[in-house]
Amino acid sequence: MTALVLIPARMASTRLPGKPLADIAGKPMIVRVYERAVEAGVGPVAVATDNADIAAAIRAVGGDAVMTREDHPSGSDRVMEALQAEDPDGAFDVVINVQGDLPDLDPQVIRTANELISDPAVDIATFAAEIVEAEERDDPNVVKAIGTPIAPRRLRALYFTRATAPWGEGPLYHHVGLYAWRRDALTRFVALPPSPLEKRERLEQLRALEAGMRIDIGLVDTVPVGVDTPADLEQARRRLGG
Repeated sequence: MTALVLIPARMASTRLPGKPLADIAGKPMIVRVYERAVEAGVGPVAVATDNADIAAAIRAVGGDAVMTREDHPSGSDRVMEALQAEDPDGAFDVVINVQGDLPDLDPQVIRTANELISDPAVDIATFAAEIVEAEERDDPNVVKAIGTPIAPRRLRALYFTRATAPWGEGPLYHHVGLYAWRRDALTRFVALPPSPLEKRERLEQLRALEAGMRIDIGLVDTVPVGVDTPADLEQARRRLGG
């Protein structure tokens, strides 16, 4: 399936202000994410932002940037506005939301997202990797994906939580925040109010589950660096050689 890939990016960050333009081995982080998305080759790529400097950085490398409102409550809302601007006639029925702070994301993950969402029964596709670091098991900043196996390296999502779950022997999975949406599912999602469990856990994907949407999870081997703090930024620089 041909998808529209959208990368939401904003400058506001309490722990790492200005992070989309942080230099990683000679390139702004948002440019590195954009290049990974283009390399995936699943369809057109655009950055959705409310900041002129971010837009300029993308346009400087020949990329597409869509200016969006400043007051969106979530990246999903920003992606919806950008989708309507980029594709007002509804040519694309799949949109892939790639977080703008994953500079070492494997392009194959984006390709796999496109494959998972090709199943007409799936509303949303996302990813998780088995937790191998003991300290991640009890870290509330590491979101755990809970699902039931339905195929090799594929789960149907039952819940997402910041708690250590599920209980008992067996693997725990670290959720990777990349989403492939069916257009109608995204349209429905952003029209819904925040749900009770979403507000309690501070995880917007729970809104989709509470509304009865099906989320499938592809299992990957490693978690890309999500750059939220100065320490994360240094880790990304080490991984990418600068």
